Amino acid sequence: MSRPTVVLLVEDNELNREMMVRRLGRAGLEVLTAGDGAQALSVMAAEQPAVVLMDMNLPVMDGWTACRRAREDEAIRHIPIIALTAHAMEVDRQNALEAGCDDYATKPVDFPGLLIKIEKLTRK
Repeated sequence: MSRPTVVLLVEDNELNREMMVRRLGRAGLEVLTAGDGAQALSVMAAEQPAVVLMDMNLPVMDGWTACRRAREDEAIRHIPIIALTAHAMEVDRQNALEAGCDDYATKPVDFPGLLIKIEKLTRK
């Protein structure tokens, strides 16, 4: 039996984080969490998750900065990042991709669509 895909969920809102952890877990994913961008970079380096779901509006270090720093770090630059944000304009999507995100999903999250994005980015 293969090990479940490990996802790092970076979300500062506790209710959103708990709901997403439950849903991702029910989908068969192993979920790690971080509450800000700085914590996310530490977890990425230590745990090497298969994919990161990154809220962009975070305390301490926002998701935009965390994505840019991840792409500058040789040890974690390969980890795919999906931006999760309430900012739904095309310019927001473009900004996320320019910051180093591999994909983009708006909140409220289209969960079946998010699972497809995760599968696409983690396919070996």
